[in-house]
Amino acid sequence: MPIENYKHTVAERLMRYVQIDTTADPNSESFPSTEIQKNLGKLLVEELKELGINDAEMDEWGYVFGTVKSNVDKDSIPTVCFCAHMDTAPDVTGKDVKPILHKNYDGNPITLPDDESQVITVEQHPYLKEKIGDDLITASGKTLLGADDKAGVACIMDFVQYLKENPSVEHGDIRILFTPDEEVGRGVDHLDMEKLNADYGYTLDGGVLGSIEDESFSADSVKITVHGVSAHPGYAKGKLINALKIGGEILAALPKDSWSPETTEGREGFVHPVAFGGIQEKATLTFIIRDHNTKQLAEYEKRLENTVKNIVHKYAGARYEFEINEQYRNMKEILKDVPFVTDYAIQAMKEVGITPRPVIIRGGTDGSRLSFMGLPCPNLFTGEMAIHSKHEYVSVQDMEKAVKTMGALVEIWAKHQ
Repeated sequence: MPIENYKHTVAERLMRYVQIDTTADPNSESFPSTEIQKNLGKLLVEELKELGINDAEMDEWGYVFGTVKSNVDKDSIPTVCFCAHMDTAPDVTGKDVKPILHKNYDGNPITLPDDESQVITVEQHPYLKEKIGDDLITASGKTLLGADDKAGVACIMDFVQYLKENPSVEHGDIRILFTPDEEVGRGVDHLDMEKLNADYGYTLDGGVLGSIEDESFSADSVKITVHGVSAHPGYAKGKLINALKIGGEILAALPKDSWSPETTEGREGFVHPVAFGGIQEKATLTFIIRDHNTKQLAEYEKRLENTVKNIVHKYAGARYEFEINEQYRNMKEILKDVPFVTDYAIQAMKEVGITPRPVIIRGGTDGSRLSFMGLPCPNLFTGEMAIHSKHEYVSVQDMEKAVKTMGALVEIWAKHQ
C-alpha cells in the first residue's frame, strides 16, 4: 500500500498519550524523577506488542525498547534507532490535559475554552501562517499539551504501524527507544547502550516542518553556595553576614544587556540563573551555562566565579563554593565526522516533498548526549510548537509528514549500505 493511502494514527495516538500525566520533577533524586512516567511506558509496550514487536519491554529505569526486524537479506545495513521522550516539562502542569482537535485551521485566533484569557494568535505564533488549512491539536487552556515530546512518541508509534502495513518498504533492523526525564536533563543517565544496540539514531523532538538539527549548545550547570554568618537579628550589628543579600548582589552584578537568554540569539551563549534560595546563613544560586563552542564554557565559568569572588571577599567571614557539572555537549562535534547521517535525513525529506530547514538548537536533546555515547543522533521535526506553555500546539499534517520522512529515511539507509 503506497504511503499516500496509509491511514495515519498520529492524531489519535497523541490525543491519547497526552492525557497520561508524565511531568518530570527537577527536584527529585529518583530515576525516573516521577514514577508516573512509567504509566505511559507500560502502555507503549502493550501497543508495540500489539503491532508485532515481540521484544518490546520497559526496563527498571523506565526506558522502553523494541525492534522492528529487518526485512532484507543484507547484513551490512546499520541498525538505526528512532527515539522520543515520554516526560513533559515541569514549567506548566501536565495533569488532566484535555486535548482539542481544531480541524481546518482558518488563521483566526484560537481561544482555549477552559481559560479564555489563553488565546493563540498568528501574531504571537507566526508559524501558524503556514498551517492554515491544517488540523491543529491544542490543550484546553489550563495545562500544556505535551506535544513535546509525545508528538515524537506518536510519530514513532505510527511509523511502526506503517511498516507493519507496508511490508514492501525495505529496511534494516530498526530500534525503538522511548526515554524518561529528558526535560530535566537526565534522559539517558541510565541508558544501557549495549542493550540499545544501534549504530545511528534520530530523535523526533523538533519543531517546524522540515527542521533538522545537528548542532546544539554545549551545556554545564553551576551551583554556587554562599556561606554567611548567622546572628540574632536583634543583636546582629557587626556580626551578621547575610548570605541571601550576598546572593542578591551576585545576581545584580550580572550584565543587563548581554550574556543572558533574553539578550542573545543564534550561536550566542549565555549564563542564566535558574534558582536562588536559602537562609541568612547559607544561600544557593544555580546557573545554566550555554554556548555552541564548548571551550567558551570555561571562559564563562571563570568570569562568573571572578564576579562571585570579588563580591564575597568584601565580607570578612563569608565564603563560597563553586561547583561545575557537565550536562551535555554540542552534537556537531560528533556528527561532523559522519555527515551522511544528517544528509540521509535531508534526502528523505526531499523525496517526500518537504523543504529541509537546517536549524541550530539553542538547547539540547537526548541526541546531544547520545551522540557522545556512541550513537550519532540528529533531531528531526514533529511540528510541536510553543512548547512548555499553555499555547502549545501541533499540526497533525506535520506529524504525518514526519512519519513519511521516516519511511523514506529507512529505505535510504537500506540502499546506501
